[in-house]
Amino acid sequence: MTAPSTRRAPLQARSSETVETILNAASALLARLPFEQITTSRIAEEAGLSVGALYRFYKDKQEIFDAIAVRELAEFREQIEQTVSARQLLFSSRKSLDRILDAYIAFLDSRPHFRELALGRHISEATREDQSDPETGPGGILQDLLVKKFGIKPGKGLQRKIRIAAEVGDRLIAYAYSRPTAKERAEVIAELKDLLGKYLLSL
Repeated sequence: MTAPSTRRAPLQARSSETVETILNAASALLARLPFEQITTSRIAEEAGLSVGALYRFYKDKQEIFDAIAVRELAEFREQIEQTVSARQLLFSSRKSLDRILDAYIAFLDSRPHFRELALGRHISEATREDQSDPETGPGGILQDLLVKKFGIKPGKGLQRKIRIAAEVGDRLIAYAYSRPTAKERAEVIAELKDLLGKYLLSL
């Protein structure tokens, strides 16, 4: 007789594969369809699953979109952590902030499905709150940079500023992507860099 733990491992692996299949299918749909046209039925069809099989893992499409956002933000956080640990950031605090923003813009450019979620405000408020937490979310990278590399005093004031900067940044980045030309988008991003640099480094 096979031990329960031996049986469980293949089942867990298959479950993980199914979750990835669902998230990848939803991501593919986000890259080519308007958000409003995406349903759980469409996601299941794209994934090659029944709707019932999809509901074993996610109760609705919002949970799927949130899971995609969390996955992508975790990957971005890892990229930035590697950059910081490899000391690839410039000495100047302002230029370091600019490079982080440039990295995020490049990340959005390379992932149209995530860009649709993030800039379209399609991530649930609960997930946005969790991912905006400077202690646990991507904002923690910025907090570590400001505190450890540039000597800014940690605390609630810094956490509040990082949260405000993230909210303002999201809206202005969305505005930048709505501009009709690359030149106009670059101009908005340049203004955003100036605004966030002055705001965050004034502590």
